[in-house]
Amino acid sequence: MPLAAWQAQRAVLIARGEAGVWLAPDDDPAALADDIERLPLIAIEFPQFNDGRGYSLARLLRHRYGFRGELRAIGDVQRDQLYYLGQCGFDAFALPDTRSAADALAGLRDFSDGYQATAQRRARFARPDLVEPPGDLGCVRV
Repeated sequence: MPLAAWQAQRAVLIARGEAGVWLAPDDDPAALADDIERLPLIAIEFPQFNDGRGYSLARLLRHRYGFRGELRAIGDVQRDQLYYLGQCGFDAFALPDTRSAADALAGLRDFSDGYQATAQRRARFARPDLVEPPGDLGCVRV
């Protein structure tokens, strides 16, 4: 249900048990801070492919507020976004009926690694197993 409905009926919904909240791109995830551990699902809407606010919402929910439940991307979700959505903490995607699920799943494997720190990995330069020893840098003394 939309955030406003959750806020209006919060006590009843908590007493009833499992309920999921849907955040629009301009909703403040801080509104859910007190309920993070009660929510099994938070969906974040992507109204257009070029609207990236949902990535920030996901990152805030996972890292600032410690959300551990299912984080689902909904709306205009496309294959090109899936890898990056996963890196921000999404673990479920509701694809429009016009999109191929098999093709979308393949999008999760488009890249094998990255340099940025994400919800799934530390920054490449901060991982000791990937740092090359200094060695000879090719400098010539004259």
